[in-house]
Amino acid sequence: MAEDGEEKLLATVQHIVQTLGRTDTMTEDILKVFSNYDGRLSLDKLYATRAAAAAAAGAPGERSMPASPPMPPPPAAPSAAGAMPPVTSLERTVRTLDRQISQFVTMDRLIWADSADADAFLEAVDDLIGTVEELDGAGTNRGLLDRADELLSRCMARLEDEFRALIERPDDAAPQVPGGFGSESEDEEDYDADDGFGDEPIPIAKPVSDFDVVIDALPPGSVSDVHQIARRMVDAGFGRECAEAYAAARRGFIDESVARLGIRSRTVDEVHSLPWEELEFDIARWIPSFKMVFRILIPSERRLCDRVFDGLAPYGDLAFVAAVRTQALQLISFGDAVAAASRAPERLFRVIDMYEAVRDLLPELDPVLSDPYSAALRAEVSTVCNTLGSSIKGIFMELENLIRRDPARVAVPGGGIHPITRYVMNYLRAACGSRQTLEEVMECDLGAVGAAAIAVDPDRPTSSLAVHIAWIMDVLHKNLETKSKIYRDPPLASIFLMNNGKYIIHKVNDSELGILLGDEWMKQMMSRVRRWGMEYQRGAWAKVISVLQTGGPGVGSIPAKAMLQKMRMFNSYLEEICEVQSDWVIADEQLRADVKAAIADSVMPAYTGLIARLKSSPEAARELLIKYTVEDVEAHIQRLFEGAAK
Repeated sequence: MAEDGEEKLLATVQHIVQTLGRTDTMTEDILKVFSNYDGRLSLDKLYATRAAAAAAAGAPGERSMPASPPMPPPPAAPSAAGAMPPVTSLERTVRTLDRQISQFVTMDRLIWADSADADAFLEAVDDLIGTVEELDGAGTNRGLLDRADELLSRCMARLEDEFRALIERPDDAAPQVPGGFGSESEDEEDYDADDGFGDEPIPIAKPVSDFDVVIDALPPGSVSDVHQIARRMVDAGFGRECAEAYAAARRGFIDESVARLGIRSRTVDEVHSLPWEELEFDIARWIPSFKMVFRILIPSERRLCDRVFDGLAPYGDLAFVAAVRTQALQLISFGDAVAAASRAPERLFRVIDMYEAVRDLLPELDPVLSDPYSAALRAEVSTVCNTLGSSIKGIFMELENLIRRDPARVAVPGGGIHPITRYVMNYLRAACGSRQTLEEVMECDLGAVGAAAIAVDPDRPTSSLAVHIAWIMDVLHKNLETKSKIYRDPPLASIFLMNNGKYIIHKVNDSELGILLGDEWMKQMMSRVRRWGMEYQRGAWAKVISVLQTGGPGVGSIPAKAMLQKMRMFNSYLEEICEVQSDWVIADEQLRADVKAAIADSVMPAYTGLIARLKSSPEAARELLIKYTVEDVEAHIQRLFEGAAK
């Protein structure tokens, strides 16, 4: 009885469909209404009954379903030829999938908030993708294919929304647990504190010294979920859209992570116009930030991207580059701007720090930026390394121009060490602390930098760096000789050259400059200092020594009166020299002692001999008045060159 009632109900529905379903669309809508109204009227049953009725209408000797009342036009009942075409299995599949998928895409909550819904939705998407492929392969029902494509686009739009939500807010899709999310978990509290999506001011991150760290930005369950979505989007031909959605979702995290490092975005013009103190501060922050981004953040992003797009190349590479490129290029552009800025010598050491930071991480980037899409970013890093290297070379060479431009205007009091000598020698001494880098920059093809560190021969004073430093020393020597001509007193000019020469020798011996310049250069420099010492003695003491000459035994005797005159002239010369040269300076203690000893060796024997001759002459002895004893003369000599002490 129940079966007869159901058959009558189906027959009635078919009669209504035939009467009102003037078009395929109207027929389909009517069937949907009945299927939603009564559970006995499923679409499959309705389609099957409709197909059977159409077949019976065309069979000879059998009655067809009663014709509908005449409706103008046409007045006649529909014949078998005018009946609705039979519904294919693909049509039924598309309609069924439309009904199933529509329930999901219209949800006002995340589908992935319920794992059962997520599984059912993915299953429907898989069926739809397969149906579209089958329709496309058959190529016989373009209208149905278009409808299936439109349904697929709706699926992909919703999948993209779910995809971004799972990446940006993975907790929203987490299964609910009694007591609320994460209230007891220390790990979750740490994650929330670090996710950076609140409204609080962004804190500055503490410095990082250990770069062997990987950031897991998503929990494992979320990674699996987004991978399942990515696979469906790629299978449906929406791989590029999926990559763009990933990049858009991750970019906020990356931007905020970089912001936490305290990096301020600056234009090239801003970098070039900044006072050096401010720029130096920015560089000091840039170096650890660059390491953090390229040694932790970008490799971690590559790891996450590889897991999300596992087996879905090349869309993982596209997504990765799109996510990290903006912040990576911002850091790189700052390095380029610094490299192109002023090449004042004081900037050398900070630029070396930047160069070394970039150079040292280049080998680590090879496995991270090896695909064709990120190779351009790897090339950008290599280029900024080369640019910084060229800047180092230019800054170092600018030191020559600084020395040449230093004017010879005011003499250093007492012939002391000139400021340019102190500056250049301390500068070169400090620069040698980065000798490996300077050798690399001076000697290497910068295009190959980063491939391997250059082996520096510590005993090779013929390297490019050594030759360049020797050239700088020669420029400094010529500059000092020019400055020595400011002194009107030639002996003081010699003292000036001695002081500066000795200072140079001391700085070379006390650093790696000695290795670079070599023993031969050192011998030449020491010979110059000795020559300047002899020039000083000849210029300052030659007349003193000359006046003390009395001739040796066997040489014609000098009259007593002449010897007395020599004594008076000596006293005058000694007083004059001591008055003037007591304000002169010999900065190096050992050099000062050596010069005094050389003076005493020249003067004291002659003075002692003169006194002895005078005492041995009866005529001179009567008028002899010794103003300065031998000890007095020795004391006067020891008081020379005390200008610095005064």
